[in-house]
Amino acid sequence: MHICVLGAGIIGVTSAYRLLEDGHQVTLIDAHPVAGAGTSMGNGAQLSYSYVAPLADPSVWTHWPHYLFSADSPLTLKPKLDPAQWSWLLKFLGACNAERVKRTTIELLQLAFYSRDELTQLQQAAPFDFSHRTAGKLVMYTDPAGLASARKQVAFQSQYGCRQEVIDAARCLEIEPALGNAARNWAGGVYTPSEEAGDCAQFCRGLVTAMHGNSGFRFMPSTTVAHVNMQDGAIASVQVTSQTGVQSIDADAFVLALGADSAAFARQAGFSLPLYPLKGYSITVPLNDSFTQSAAPQVSITDISKKIVYARLGNRLRVAGRVELVGMDRHIPDRAINELVDGANELFPGSIRDQRASQLSPWAGFRPATPSGVPVIGASPVKNLYLNIGQGALGWTLACGSAALLAAQIGGRKTAIDDAPFRYGR
Repeated sequence: MHICVLGAGIIGVTSAYRLLEDGHQVTLIDAHPVAGAGTSMGNGAQLSYSYVAPLADPSVWTHWPHYLFSADSPLTLKPKLDPAQWSWLLKFLGACNAERVKRTTIELLQLAFYSRDELTQLQQAAPFDFSHRTAGKLVMYTDPAGLASARKQVAFQSQYGCRQEVIDAARCLEIEPALGNAARNWAGGVYTPSEEAGDCAQFCRGLVTAMHGNSGFRFMPSTTVAHVNMQDGAIASVQVTSQTGVQSIDADAFVLALGADSAAFARQAGFSLPLYPLKGYSITVPLNDSFTQSAAPQVSITDISKKIVYARLGNRLRVAGRVELVGMDRHIPDRAINELVDGANELFPGSIRDQRASQLSPWAGFRPATPSGVPVIGASPVKNLYLNIGQGALGWTLACGSAALLAAQIGGRKTAIDDAPFRYGR
């Protein structure tokens, strides 16, 4: 079967790989000149298999005034005259209850652990470098009440295979001495020694290179999907534009993995998707000398109070944060980058030294999220269109598992985990 995968971010690239493994002919299309150049380019780099807490949480109700009106809130909402935004927000608030959060956590943990195992198998079958490392992760708290709440979450998740420890501040500093210079009064942290990190964009490019060795694979970069041609409730073809002009791509089946742009494509195909872009930012700090390298952490860090994550990628430190519901505004304000720089300097004094903003590769991306945080994987209302969307901030973590789940569904095989939570319309 010829399958056309729309989107060459981490979700699309892994989907193409698994479908190619199943013996399908695969065409992969992306608007960027290389794979992984959109939202996958500058993400937080953490592979957080055990830390999948959804954004939708009961605490949102008490923090709502802070999110709306505080200048230092890590979550920003700009109300717009956009029905999609208000529809998503209402469904999001509806998901902010304890029962839904427990169910979401279980579903995401199952998919995350499956994804971890699938990535391990992929690395064995197609080894290439993407700055991958298993360094562990510390989620750091300054608030004792927050740490107490985390202890309950750790106990809950331990029932479903998570191996995490709640530890005091002294033990945190033993594990990551670089935190000892932080201008913070730590209450403690949650330590997960098995957590990983890697360069998502580098992985996308490496996997596409590996697929080029298969004669059934075709990659069409710098190619934009302009129009969907429907016939008898199915996609007959997609019209695309590139430097060579306009052409139609037909296939037996299509996979929608266009990230935040997937909702617009779905509208052309005659149905709706519960997606909204969660804008985030990152900087990538070069660690060029012994001073900056020793100042930066080896373990991945999440500063829970500021919602900033830190991940070591060889001689680079990825610093990422913020959640903004502002539509598809691509502007990167100085304020957002300054927050990341200040956060890094506060936690790891000396890790950023005399570097201009341009040297820090400032980046913004649109994480495509469903209101509950559970992605949509599988068949759509269109006969020959399959979905792999809505992984939100966990796209890198969930990618390999999502792709394997999708490939099994398309191939008519029994899925390795229950796919019911991820079906469209659930």
